[in-house]
Amino acid sequence: MTEEESMAYELQDEFESKARGFGKGKYGRILKMARTPSREEYKKTLYITGLGIIIIGAAGFVIWWLMSVLPHMF
Repeated sequence: MTEEESMAYELQDEFESKARGFGKGKYGRILKMARTPSREEYKKTLYITGLGIIIIGAAGFVIWWLMSVLPHMF
């Protein structure tokens, strides 16, 4: 077996050992508590996120508009 193959096997073994322990410990507790949101929760999240995107976009547009209009006034 060549050196590259042995390094690849070692890397694969390390990855597999980490993957086996993923469901345990602090991450496992979080994954066990996680659940699919209800339709109502999803709608609220979508509404709030969309509203935030619109507000940030409007603020950017106002800044762009002011930067393009105000220099011509002075």
